[in-house]
Amino acid sequence: MARKFLYVIAALIVLVIAALFALRIWGVELARLAFVPSKDVVALTPLTPADYDKPDMWFSHPRLRTSTVKFYPLGYKPRTLTKGAAIFYIHPTTYLNRSEWNAPLDDKDAKERAIQINRMQASVFSNAGEVWSPRYRQATFGSFLAPSANATKAQDYAYKDVEAAFSAFLKANPAGPILLAGHSQGSLHLLRLLNERVKGTPLQTRLVAAYVVGWPVSVANDLPALGIPACDSPDSTGCILSWQSWAEPADYAINLAAFEGSKGLNGQPNKGTQMLCSNPLTGGVGGAAKAAANLGTLKYAADKSEGKLLKGLVLARCDDHGMLLIGDAPDLGNYTMPGNNYHVYDYSLFWANISADAERRVARFQATK
Repeated sequence: MARKFLYVIAALIVLVIAALFALRIWGVELARLAFVPSKDVVALTPLTPADYDKPDMWFSHPRLRTSTVKFYPLGYKPRTLTKGAAIFYIHPTTYLNRSEWNAPLDDKDAKERAIQINRMQASVFSNAGEVWSPRYRQATFGSFLAPSANATKAQDYAYKDVEAAFSAFLKANPAGPILLAGHSQGSLHLLRLLNERVKGTPLQTRLVAAYVVGWPVSVANDLPALGIPACDSPDSTGCILSWQSWAEPADYAINLAAFEGSKGLNGQPNKGTQMLCSNPLTGGVGGAAKAAANLGTLKYAADKSEGKLLKGLVLARCDDHGMLLIGDAPDLGNYTMPGNNYHVYDYSLFWANISADAERRVARFQATK
């Protein structure tokens, strides 16, 4: 059975590598042909908070016998805060198929990739409290390659699922501190949750921190609109962290152009504004930290059956545009994207530091509140 599982994971790795190879070799235009659905988006029947009362609608849930986030690197000794936070984590895009604009919940490949991503990313929060990680009908990868009415609708449908899950999460956790986190598409939905469900409500007073990782956050447009500041120190609470990781030399011209061509939450153009760059090695905003400050980068074994922490592997330095540079390209696997983009590894690069960061902020919140 274990061998069969490893074969499945190997096959999924091949598919993801093929997708990244397509981007690297073909470029954006041909990638759009390969990944953007050719038909119109199909209307989805809305999910409700009641649907998320079922543990099988979650990758991680207190009532699940096996949680995808209970994964620890070799030699790592987990410890859980006596009074931790309730943690809501939204996984990134794992659906690469162009046959649908939104991933069916029973899509096997997308589900297996999401399980692996939960192990890579959401596991960092396990020491800080109970992690809730919902399944949702995510927008397909192609929806982020070509802005269109269909792409917007697909992302809206995905958000509505996340919002329903969030309502169920809040019902189960009516009081106490909450920590919110996401990555890539997950962070896009998290920003919207912060804007529509958290800001200016009693929930904002319960917010330990929001890790909006792998998605740009405009310092001038988004933060004031949310009324939530950046985490400017390792002890800050009620704040936001965000970064996007690149090895050097970093070629992020396409990503920067996409950001500058978009609008912030306040409706103003992002052109000319800076992206928030939190430094996961210092817990503050901007600046630089040497590799010696890195407590451990998570590197998976080739078959993804286990992982280990590599201390002092990469540095962290925010550049003038708000991108996080990590120095020379480390060998973490086959998921590096074009331009030395370490997007897939935004959490893995600083796994041990993020784990300590979340635990510290929750403890600080408990002590001050």
